[in-house]
Amino acid sequence: MKKKSFNLFYIPALLLVLFFVAYPFANAFYISLHKWNGYSADMTFVGIKNYVRMFTDAGFYRTLGNTMVYGFASTVLNGILGLALAVFLNHDFPGRDLVRTIVYLPVLISNLIMGYVMYFIFQYDHGALNDLLALFGAGPVDWLSDKTSAVIIITLVNVWQFVGNSMIIFMAGLQGIPRYYYEAAALDRASAWQKFTYITWPLLLPSTASAIVLNLIGGLKLYELIVALTGGGPAKGSHSLSTLIANEYFSSEKAGYAAALGIFSFLFIMVVANAANGYFRRKEQELS
Repeated sequence: MKKKSFNLFYIPALLLVLFFVAYPFANAFYISLHKWNGYSADMTFVGIKNYVRMFTDAGFYRTLGNTMVYGFASTVLNGILGLALAVFLNHDFPGRDLVRTIVYLPVLISNLIMGYVMYFIFQYDHGALNDLLALFGAGPVDWLSDKTSAVIIITLVNVWQFVGNSMIIFMAGLQGIPRYYYEAAALDRASAWQKFTYITWPLLLPSTASAIVLNLIGGLKLYELIVALTGGGPAKGSHSLSTLIANEYFSSEKAGYAAALGIFSFLFIMVVANAANGYFRRKEQELS
């Protein structure tokens, strides 16, 4: 009887998952099997044609490549910078709390607002960066007109905005490491690098796992920043999967194809996140 009453507590969570995950996924899959403009009552069943189109479209692979850059490059840079900032700001010095606040402040700004702020910095006509170059006699640069530079700028802005999250996660991990480990290493005359390699880094594995998975998911579903900075341009060259889905659904009125892209995006992010989680779980077991 006790077991049955305890299991009842799973029902609200199960209902939430069914309503907000399972049902939308099933509905999206149903739409992906149809040709539909997104608003009319007429839907034409086309089977897997939307999926065939997706995997034979060069634009899809370019967008997938961009998405992987936004996800993996942002994660690597966020991890390195976040860890470096955490190690630096874990030491006591005047103004430390102010520096922590400044680093974390961009996290509090909406992605869309951050994108528009950055747009006014990088835009060609009277952009803040070009105005600064003009002070030194240099000509203006169209920073967002090239596909490669647009993707790089979006990635760097995303890193700058969310490096504070990684910093906080790593700082929490650092402050949870007992000091006597370092004291014992000092007695053995271990160098700073040896302390980091054999004490800090292994004990930061749970924090590293959290930071990497969160950054991966955030980068792979990047949307608002791209909309504000480039709108997916130039020539659809900076689209992520998320912005391409919105473009195909609302602008091109190809809801079936957009749904197929959405199904792929969901599964892709889920597989990547689970693979990362599984890897770090195995590493933690090896160290335990």
